[in-house]
Order: sequence, then C-alpha cells, then structure tokens
Amino acid sequence: MHEDEHGLEGRGGDARSAQQLDARAVVCAVPDPELPYVTLGDLGVVAAVHEDGYTRSVRVELTPTYLGCPATEVIQRDVENALLDAGWRSVAVVLRFDPPWTPERISATGRAKLAAEGVAPPPRMRPAGHTPVPVFVELGGVRAEVPCPRCGAAQTERLSAFGPAPCQELRRCTACLEPFPAIKSSPVRLR
Repeated sequence: MHEDEHGLEGRGGDARSAQQLDARAVVCAVPDPELPYVTLGDLGVVAAVHEDGYTRSVRVELTPTYLGCPATEVIQRDVENALLDAGWRSVAVVLRFDPPWTPERISATGRAKLAAEGVAPPPRMRPAGHTPVPVFVELGGVRAEVPCPRCGAAQTERLSAFGPAPCQELRRCTACLEPFPAIKSSPVRLR
C-alpha cells in the first residue's frame, strides 16, 4: 500500500487520480474464478454496492450462484483487490443469501459468453426484463429444457448432477450427442 500525490492509498505503481473509479463498474468487471470468461456482473452476483466518496470506502454485497460455492473466498479477495487497485481506501465485501441468486440474473451478455464457451446457461423461467425472484420447484417436477450450446437443439438429458464446478451439471444433447456442462438452474425447496 502507498499514498500517491493526491493522498489516495492504492495498490500499484502508477499514480491515482483524486476521483476513484466507479466501484460498481470495478466490481462488475471482476472475472469469475471458475468461469473466467464471464464477469461477476455478467453472472448477476453483485447484489449491492454502497460507496462513500468522502471516506473513500465501499461496501459490496455479493449473492453467490451456489450456496456451497468454494470460490466465494477467492471472489471476495478478488473484489477487494480490484477496488483497492482502483483507489478505494476501505473495502468490505460480504455475502448476501436473501434473496437467493437465480439464473434470471445472468445478463444477455453473460448468457452469450457462456454459450460461446460451450456452457449452457439455464433457461429463463420468466421473460427478460422481469424482476428476478427465486423459482422453487418440487423434486421430480418438470424442468425447463436446457438447449445444447453447440447445435441449439432443445432435447438434452442430464448425465450427472455434478459438473466441472459445483454450480454446474453435466448434460448431453440427444441430437448431436455432445456432452456439455450446464449451469444448474433453480433452487429446489423440499415441500
């Protein structure tokens, strides 16, 4: 840590301007450690960013995509480092679980990036533009189709509830027969 010519503490060798970079933009640009081709903003995990320009402090609330996500500590550290590098003096990054994250929060850009990498984003349960809310399903209930990210066919089957990351499952397209990871969809509530 050092203070630059403006009295701003930062991390890095270059001088900081008196104006900190917009905290929300900085946080939203942080890449996901398990899916580095998408950002936290793309995934919709940035729940709130509270800035205090006078004290140069910021509090960030993140909603993980998966309750048991092992990457949360890495994400918190990456967000803190990005904000300190952007000139913020005091940073607090906390996890928020209510309301829970839902696949509806993935942006259109995020969905396109996932598909381009061969990862099927979960289907939207509501039209785009509606307020994201948790979608609860009964075990054994009907699940919306997950289209194949390679050929676009809607007929896919789940091979395993566990994929390359805890927030993913393994699926196979019944048309092109290619396996692919898919982001797990809605939270499940036992009734």
